[in-house]
Amino acid sequence: MTADPKPRIVIFSGPRATIQNSAALLTSRRRRDDDDASGYDAVRSQLIAAPVTVYVEPFSAHPLEKDAADLYGDVDGYLDGDGNFSETADETFTRPVFQVMLRPEDGPFMLPYVATQPGGIPWESTFASRPENKGKARQLFYPDASRIVAEIDRYAVDGAGQNNQLGSMADFDFVRPAPSGGYTKGQAAAERTDLGDGDIAPEVLGEDFFAYAPLRKEPALHTLARLTNVVAATMATGKYTGGIWLEGSPTAEETIYWFNLVIPSDVPLVANASQYGHGVLGNDGDHNLVQSTAYITSKVWAGADGKDRVGGVMVQNGQIFTAREVQKADARPGGYVATGGHGGIIGNTVWDPVLSFLPVKKHTHASELRLDAMPPEVTGHVLRDGAVVPVPVPVKDDEGKLLASAMPKVTIVRYVNYGADDVGDGPEGEVEILARIERNLARFPLAGFVAEGSSPYGAVNESMRTALERAAFRGMPVVAVGRGGGGYVTPSSNNGGLFITGSNLTAPKARMLLMACLLKFGALPVPEDPDAPTEFELEQLRKVLADYQSVFSSH
Repeated sequence: MTADPKPRIVIFSGPRATIQNSAALLTSRRRRDDDDASGYDAVRSQLIAAPVTVYVEPFSAHPLEKDAADLYGDVDGYLDGDGNFSETADETFTRPVFQVMLRPEDGPFMLPYVATQPGGIPWESTFASRPENKGKARQLFYPDASRIVAEIDRYAVDGAGQNNQLGSMADFDFVRPAPSGGYTKGQAAAERTDLGDGDIAPEVLGEDFFAYAPLRKEPALHTLARLTNVVAATMATGKYTGGIWLEGSPTAEETIYWFNLVIPSDVPLVANASQYGHGVLGNDGDHNLVQSTAYITSKVWAGADGKDRVGGVMVQNGQIFTAREVQKADARPGGYVATGGHGGIIGNTVWDPVLSFLPVKKHTHASELRLDAMPPEVTGHVLRDGAVVPVPVPVKDDEGKLLASAMPKVTIVRYVNYGADDVGDGPEGEVEILARIERNLARFPLAGFVAEGSSPYGAVNESMRTALERAAFRGMPVVAVGRGGGGYVTPSSNNGGLFITGSNLTAPKARMLLMACLLKFGALPVPEDPDAPTEFELEQLRKVLADYQSVFSSH
């Protein structure tokens, strides 16, 4: 009888992901001829090149093993003073040992790191120290999660002493939409696990991969379009029981909410992050990966129709957060909170994954903003010859892929008390907002603003309000949210129906939702004279804003 195949999960590598980071590889004392006995020699996970036999000291795995010696079977043999082995003991072979054959295919082993720089100079950090290599460094981030999965299965054990924590639950594929580590010399097809045949060009920091150390490069707006297409195409294959997205802990919450809005997946998308690098003391990322896999394979997320009833989530330190509400609050394991004051933590993975609540907001396959429901083209606006004019904005190509050129520019502005230049200031005092309006009309046909106002009503001062109205009259929708991720900005607190109200969303989440709405609905209609709209034009504007508001109230 053939066993049922294991579930298959895809792990996506995203930018600046500490969960895929590691400590610098430092040269072992053995290669330095360092006889300092005050501490242990550092060992790092490495592969052996040939089979080797090792002899293990009995009762050395735990201080109280020998206390239960009567429960143990016989050893494999004995060593003499020169390390020679015999299966039987005599006056020469007196040291009992277990005999173990280690093979390259067994996976990585913890071994002293003996690599050096040219001339035998030891590695003291990730940076090279020889003058001719000044400023050059090795990468700390893994190019994908395959090695991390292998090491978790090799080394990590549960409370019952069992390893293979990931491999016992699922099989994995690894895809690199916008990874943290890159192949700067190129990567041969035989080494690749995610795409195509043949060799590829060298990968460039800041374009193909995005690290925060030793050099920091942030992804740009067009990167979001690229990684969206990769994730959407991967999940559309139907091969996977779920997907795990790895990204830096401060920003993973935004990307998973974006996926929650635009990826039409019937199965879970789970974000993971870590406060400490892989293999570092206190690392929480490995545990999060195991618990995310347990969540996906448990199928507690499945409704009666088998489809995901939860949507995008973030699994961190035993808690299951909805993508819409999760937010990093502190740089420590467990440092995530649910925003909005109305739920957000829907279950836990402390033992078997369980759900206590279900979200009511639309998501993934039920989202009105999913990629396959977006139109091929919408209308945007640009400034030509001093007039704001409509222009067509292609959203997707003929294959249904999101176009980088369509990505909306949404800017967050923040109200502060005592912020106006003077009492009674008009919009001219809001130079940052006015400059952004001008740049949007020159470069971004789809654009908008999120105004983080007072809590809970999202109110801003008079000069900001009039400046943002100027944006709305030039095709740029404005969303009002409260500061701090609390309160509930309702339509009754709207600015005469000219702003969208963002309920209990944080400003970064409202930004992602507004970007998706712009791709769905296009820019707002622009009055013939944006500085003096008629009542009829205002009414037409409010009708379009009602479509936006409907989505903000339901997603």
